[in-house]
Amino acid sequence: MITVEHLVKQYGDFRAVDDLSFTVEKGEILGFLGPNGAGKSTTMNMITGYNSATEGDVTINGFNVYDEPEKAKRCIGYLPEIPPVYPDMRVKEYLRFCTELKEIPKKERAAEVDRVMELLHVTHMQNKLIKHLSKGYRQRVGLAQALVGNPEVLILDEPTVGLDPMQINWMRNLIRSLGKEHTIILSSHILFEVNAVCDRVLIINHGKKIIIDTPDNIIRTLGGTSGVRLVVRAEEEEFRKAVESIPNIARCDRLEEDPGDGLTAYAVYSAERGEIRDRLATMCAERGFALFELNAIQKTLEDVFIEMTGKGDTI
Repeated sequence: MITVEHLVKQYGDFRAVDDLSFTVEKGEILGFLGPNGAGKSTTMNMITGYNSATEGDVTINGFNVYDEPEKAKRCIGYLPEIPPVYPDMRVKEYLRFCTELKEIPKKERAAEVDRVMELLHVTHMQNKLIKHLSKGYRQRVGLAQALVGNPEVLILDEPTVGLDPMQINWMRNLIRSLGKEHTIILSSHILFEVNAVCDRVLIINHGKKIIIDTPDNIIRTLGGTSGVRLVVRAEEEEFRKAVESIPNIARCDRLEEDPGDGLTAYAVYSAERGEIRDRLATMCAERGFALFELNAIQKTLEDVFIEMTGKGDTI
């Protein structure tokens, strides 16, 4: 379990992290999102004890990171964005070194190295120099070191960087499996990955928490319907004028797709949050336009993320 309370990191007059609080329970995977410079890496460094906080506390499984650093760090496995691997060491040699750093009992070290190599599918690479590994395999070795000692808490920063599509799918399944027994914070720029893997999502911007909730709730609460896709048989200018006569319509875009049979596809967007399909259907019936399709265009987590963090002010 991770508890972050009123965390602040201040550099002069600038706050990289500003009064950030949240909790992650055991068995939960939290997606940690924010644009570049939002304070994600600073926060993760403070959670893991690699950087001190100006104000606030971080508790890992009941141990305060700043008051009991050694006890807290034993609970954490950390994979930073650039894996902390030594290129001139062999895979098995490096992981053995990690067991020493984490003070694994001597009689258990060989078995622990074998366990994490098998878990990350790098056993066949154990005698290779790390500098000769592909970027994807270096990433696997980096995650293997984070798992040495089977820590209760995992902090993963971009764990699928450098992996091919099949490896990414395998890594996602591994993270889901690990999430059953571990507390995980996962930072990623791949929004589809976060949506597929994480139980909840924390979005920050300018060091402040914007929202924390499940991906579905975030989309439902803040996304709503971004527009409506229609397929109609109608003369374009007449159809556009009819759509524009409906109150609070922001715009009507003709789509590039060709539905065939003399039909045209449009995307119509409302200027306010709310349902507009009923009004469009009524308008088509009144004007005699043949309506073949009428579907909501749902926003994705990526759409919501861009809207919430792409503006000058947070919400």
